[in-house]
Amino acid sequence: MSEPSRLPVSVEFFPPKTPEGVEKLRAVRQQLYGLKPEFCSVTFGAGGSTQEGTFNAVREILADGVSAASHFSCIGATRETVRAQLATLKSMGVKRLVALRGDLPSGYGAGGEFHYASELVAFIRQETGDDFHIEVAAYPEIHPQAKSPSGDLQAFATKVRAGANSAITQYFYNPDAYFRFVDDIAALGLNVPVVPGIMPITSSSQLLRFSDASGAEIPRWIRLRLQSYGDDTASIKAFGLDVVTGLCEQLRAGGAPALHFYTMNQSVATLALCERLGLGG
Repeated sequence: MSEPSRLPVSVEFFPPKTPEGVEKLRAVRQQLYGLKPEFCSVTFGAGGSTQEGTFNAVREILADGVSAASHFSCIGATRETVRAQLATLKSMGVKRLVALRGDLPSGYGAGGEFHYASELVAFIRQETGDDFHIEVAAYPEIHPQAKSPSGDLQAFATKVRAGANSAITQYFYNPDAYFRFVDDIAALGLNVPVVPGIMPITSSSQLLRFSDASGAEIPRWIRLRLQSYGDDTASIKAFGLDVVTGLCEQLRAGGAPALHFYTMNQSVATLALCERLGLGG
């Protein structure tokens, strides 16, 4: 077993929408490279709406000499468009994909030739063999659109059997949900690594908004503490650092294979967490 201090780390960014955002992300990336991340992932907008920005950010990360993973969503896509995007990514030197169903843009019909992430995973494997390491999403607290917990587990199993190498979870603050999920998939005979997705807490309003939209559970004690701080951002950040450090320590002690940080294109909170955890470069 590896030393606890060497737990691998990865970080996620979203493609900036403005020239100022591009410059800011360049500075943030340089700071986070100090963590020696295993890879940096870049998200994809609804219906592939940020594809150009995603691919540009991925190119820059690769040019910095760091491994980059492109998110890849299939809603609204055809086999031809996916084939072309895979060829582009391969020519860029991308070796890792995060394959997702993705969200429909508002006002958009359910077009396209893919309906589930498992279909996308199977198609990528069929087209490219083992050229890409394929990550998929996992939902320890159950996908908000799942009809049942068992249905959600079966959907995850289908993605793995279609050819996924590993998974990254939706963020959560209840480690028991993660460990239960890992036990449940092991019982199904699935032995892929499931990496916890970690969301630093820096703003209560932002966190509550994200969580209501994504179905991530905020434990009542955390929600009440955050609300009690009102607009006291220093207290919110200090409390958030304590809570998320404790979460990461429990995950590490329980055998999590790595930690994946949702940075929101910021560096301070992720760097502070990793310093507390002894996960500096």
